[in-house]
Amino acid sequence: MPSDLSTPSDLQQVVGWTPSHADSLYHLASWGDGYFGVNGEGHVAVRPVRGADTSIDLFDVVRDLRERGIGFPALIRFQDILKSRVQHLNEAFIEAIEKSGYGATYQGVYPIKVNQLREVLEEILAAGEPYGHGLECGSKSELVATLPYLADRDVLLLCNGSKDREMVRLMLAGQRLGKRVFPILERSDEIGLLEGEARGLGVEAEIGVRVRLTTRGAGLWSESGGEHSKFGLSLTEIIELVDSIRAGQLPVRLRLVHFHLGSQIADLGTLTQAVEEATRVYAWLRARGIDVDYLDVGGGLGVAYEAGNQRALSAINYELADYAQAVVSTVKRVCDEEGAPHPTLVSESGRAVTAHHSVLVVQAVGNRRKVARRVEALPEEAHHILRELFSLQGQLDAATGPSTPQDLDRLLTHARELRSEMAGAFRRGTLSVEDKALFEQLYWAFGMEIDRRAQVADPMQRTRALDALASELVDHYHCNFSVFRSMVDYWAIGQRFPIVPIHRLDEPPTRRGILVDLTCDSDGKVDKFVSETGDKRHLELHDVRPDEPYYLGLFLMGAYQDIMGDMHNLFGRVTEVHVFADENEPGSYYIEEILTGATVEEQLALVQYHANDLDRRMGDLIRQQVSAGRLRPNEGVKLLNEYRRMFRSMTYLATETDRVSTNVQ
Repeated sequence: MPSDLSTPSDLQQVVGWTPSHADSLYHLASWGDGYFGVNGEGHVAVRPVRGADTSIDLFDVVRDLRERGIGFPALIRFQDILKSRVQHLNEAFIEAIEKSGYGATYQGVYPIKVNQLREVLEEILAAGEPYGHGLECGSKSELVATLPYLADRDVLLLCNGSKDREMVRLMLAGQRLGKRVFPILERSDEIGLLEGEARGLGVEAEIGVRVRLTTRGAGLWSESGGEHSKFGLSLTEIIELVDSIRAGQLPVRLRLVHFHLGSQIADLGTLTQAVEEATRVYAWLRARGIDVDYLDVGGGLGVAYEAGNQRALSAINYELADYAQAVVSTVKRVCDEEGAPHPTLVSESGRAVTAHHSVLVVQAVGNRRKVARRVEALPEEAHHILRELFSLQGQLDAATGPSTPQDLDRLLTHARELRSEMAGAFRRGTLSVEDKALFEQLYWAFGMEIDRRAQVADPMQRTRALDALASELVDHYHCNFSVFRSMVDYWAIGQRFPIVPIHRLDEPPTRRGILVDLTCDSDGKVDKFVSETGDKRHLELHDVRPDEPYYLGLFLMGAYQDIMGDMHNLFGRVTEVHVFADENEPGSYYIEEILTGATVEEQLALVQYHANDLDRRMGDLIRQQVSAGRLRPNEGVKLLNEYRRMFRSMTYLATETDRVSTNVQ
C-alpha cells in the first residue's frame, strides 16, 4: 500500500526536547539582548525591563487580543523596551565618561526617520527627559512634527537633510524661541540660504556642519559615509566657510561638527577611525577661534540581528558599552593631543533604540508540502522512466548505514536526469498525466530519503546538488502579512530578521519551511534566515493543525520597517497594540491602546477610489442585471449590501480562527 511521507528532521531525534532546546535553536540569546527568551510553557517570553524579573508571555498577549476580537497580523509594541533602550544608551555614555575622566557630557538625539510614530517619539522623550535626550529631523514634515516637542531649553533638535527657505526660516524661528535648533549644513549651497534668512531676520544663526570623511563604513549602509557620500562638506569647503565666518562675512555661529558612517556600523575599528578624523576637524576649528562645543558622531550604533554570524553584512562585533567607550576615549585622546577642550558628545542612535520594542505577529494559515509517496511495486505496463526511478529507490534502500555525500549526489544526479527525460516525454505526449503525477510522487519520496541521509553526513562534504535539494523540499507556510509592507528591508536589501514560532516551543519542530505572504508577487516570500553561518534557507517549524492558529513572531521590527512599508496590494498598516509591563496586572502587563489596522475604504481613498463613487458604480451594474432578469431584486440588494460591508473590512485575511474562539494550546 502507498504511504504518505513527511520530510524527516534531525530534531525529531532529540531525546527529551525542552523549551531550552528551542531557545538555542532560534538563537534568542544572540539577537534578543536579554529582552526575549522561551518560558516553561513553550511560549516566547518578553522581559521588557532590563535588570528586572518581569516576564510577559507573548502568546498570552495574542490570546488576550483574540478574545477582544483583534485579528492578525498585528504589531505589538512593548513600550517599556523603548524606555530601557534610552536609559541603557545614556547610562553607557555616562559610565564611559566617568571611567575615562572625560571633561564634558553626552546628549543623545533620536532621529525620527527611524520611526516617526507619535507614541514612539513621546515614549523616547519621556524616557530621555532625565538625560536631556533630544531629536533629529530630516524633512519639512519631520521639522513641523518635532519643533513643538522642545519643552526643555537644553534639548537639541538637529536638522539634517536638504533644506529650502521655508524650512530654514522655521529653524531660525525655533532659535528665536530660545531653543537649541541647529540647522546642519549638508551642502555648500545651503550656506547662502542660511546667510540670507539670518540677515533678513537680523539674527546670528547657530548652525552645525556635516564633515565628509575619508573613512567609510561597511555593510548594507556603507554608502552613507566616505568621500563619495551623498551629504557633507569637504575640508576645502569647511576651510572656506571658516574663513568667511572669521572675516565677519557670515551672520552665523558654528556650534557643532557632525559626521555619519551609516545605519549599522559593523566594527569599532571603523568607528574609531571616523571619530579620530572628525575630532581632528573639531580641534582645528577650535584652534582657528571657532567656538564649536558639540561633536556629533551620527547614527550607526548597531543591532545584533544575526546569530553570531560575523560574515553577515548586518553583523556587529561589539556591545553598547564598547561603542560608548570607543567614542569617549577616542575623542578625549585626540583632544588632549591637540590641546582642545572636550566637546559635548552627541549621537543619533535610532535603530538601536527602537528595533527591539516591536514584534510583528503573523498567522500561518496553512503549509504546502511536496506530495510524496512510496510504492511496493509498479504495474507491469509502467513507463520505463518510472521503472528506472523505482530501481534507483531500490539501490538507495539496499545501502546499509549512512551513505556518503558523493554516493548520494550520484543517485540524485541520475534521478534529476530522469526527471528531465520525464518532462520531455510528457511534452511529446508519450507519458500520461497519471504517470507524470506518479513520477513526481516517487521522485519527491526518493529526494526526501536522499535528504534525510545527507542531513546526518559531514556538512563539509555536502555538495551543491544536495544543498539545492534541501531547499526544494521545504514546505511553504502561507502567512497573513505582506513582506513589502512589513519587512521592506528584507525585500529591498536582503536584511534578515529573527523569526520564531511564539508557541508550541515545548515540542520539537518537525518541518522545514519558508514563509510566503499574501501578495501576488513571487518575491513576496522569506527564504533567508538568521543563523551562525549565514546561509540558512529554511526555518524549523511545526505542522499547522486544523482549526488551530499557528503564530510566528517577526522580531526586531521597530526600526524603519513599520514606517517605510509601501502601499503594495493596498494592504496598508496592520493593527498596532501598545503593551506596558505591570507586575500588579494579570500576566504582568496591560494593553494601553489598540490602533486598528487599515480598512479597505481607507486604503482605497489613498489612491483616489472613493466609497461613494464605487458604491454608485456597483449599484448601476446590479440594476442592469436586475433589469435584464438575470438577478432577482432581493438578490441584487443582498449583493450590494455584501459589497458595501467590504469597505469596513480590514485589508488582511479574516481567517476562520479570527471568527470563532478555539482552544489554542
